[in-house]
Amino acid sequence: MRAAVVVFPGSNCDRDMAVALKAAGADVSMVWHKDAALPDNVDLVAVPGGFSFGDYLRCGAIAAQSPICKAIVDHANRGGYVLGVCNGFQVLTETGLLPGALMRNANLKFICKSVDLKVESSNSEFTSGYAVGDVVDYPVAHHDGNYSIDTDGLKKIEAEDRVAFRYVVNPNGSVADIAGVLSENRRVLGMMPHPERAVDEGHGGTDGQALFRGLMDQLVSA
Repeated sequence: MRAAVVVFPGSNCDRDMAVALKAAGADVSMVWHKDAALPDNVDLVAVPGGFSFGDYLRCGAIAAQSPICKAIVDHANRGGYVLGVCNGFQVLTETGLLPGALMRNANLKFICKSVDLKVESSNSEFTSGYAVGDVVDYPVAHHDGNYSIDTDGLKKIEAEDRVAFRYVVNPNGSVADIAGVLSENRRVLGMMPHPERAVDEGHGGTDGQALFRGLMDQLVSA
């Protein structure tokens, strides 16, 4: 699997993402946000966490206008895989690749801790390494992680089995406890918790390994 990790001014999880992908066996390239094209033959684009452009204007809004984001949208529209984590999830909603928006946390405070997530769907390459109902422990670190979507949109993603993860105990006010959402073709995943920070026992746990290994296994065997 060939993967590209995008770097924006203010990204701070790009290295973590690259390390997690390499540990799963991926060939990883780092891509600067001003690049107009992705490397050739990329299978997965990862948009990492951080504070792109200092979260000015609206989280992810300026990053979504970067030249590389047009290439990411084109990649997704061709059926390519895209993973957006934390700020990356915000960027993907701003580009329109995923529905909804990430709002200020309900308690108006920055949240940094480990949380339990329930796997809601294993019907995607991203979640194929888990079983529905599995509970995993991932870190969160965000100020604007409150997932919001209108009633009709919520009904649609629920009916189409596009909620990938839910919080066991909701830390930020997200509607229906949603922590991760899939695109219609199930090849784009956005989530606020950080699987790339849960791949090493030295960092507190390895529950995120199954996401990267499952994705790798599915793409290699495709």
